Amino acid sequence: MTLSNAARKGRTLLVGLMALSLAACGFNSVPTKQEAAKAKWADVEANFQRRANLVPNLAAVARGAAEQEKEILTGVTEARAKATSIQISGDDLGDPAKMEQFSQAQSQLSAGLGRLMASFEAYPDIKSNENYRMLQSQLEGTENRIAVSIRDYNAAVQDYNTEVRTFPSMIGAQLRGADPLVPYKATTPNADVAPSLEGKL
Repeated sequence: MTLSNAARKGRTLLVGLMALSLAACGFNSVPTKQEAAKAKWADVEANFQRRANLVPNLAAVARGAAEQEKEILTGVTEARAKATSIQISGDDLGDPAKMEQFSQAQSQLSAGLGRLMASFEAYPDIKSNENYRMLQSQLEGTENRIAVSIRDYNAAVQDYNTEVRTFPSMIGAQLRGADPLVPYKATTPNADVAPSLEGKL
């Protein structure tokens, strides 16, 4: 074997070892997990948008059958406008302030919808309305989709954040400038306090 053949084989071996070391330090896995988390966030946004799209139809049914609930309808409409005006891009997933702002807007819409649905219970003519029942069913399904997509997003964020914070993947994460992402947290007021059932049973 000549010296040049040995040098070529040595270089090839060195390049192969370097590629393996880069793969082992998360150089490829970090962006893969980051993109997976961004895709899950897109699912969250799609389900929030689905809910926002249902609100005008629900409000129209309510407006026709319960004129006295204008204040609740106005609140829901305003909450929907605010919730749809706050957009989070994949680049914002690492910004806790933007994630908090988005979460608060969505929580305000959830609270308004809860009040609207509760007010419907007082009006039998609304409950018997086929449109109302269909919209209520779609809204309940959408809320379930939102819960599942948030759970999936948070699992992807946990996987990604673990990847960028553990050795040896943290080396590749630092080389790429990858920062941890922010999980979605609901901001429903007093969610940590059990509701009182006194006088409701």
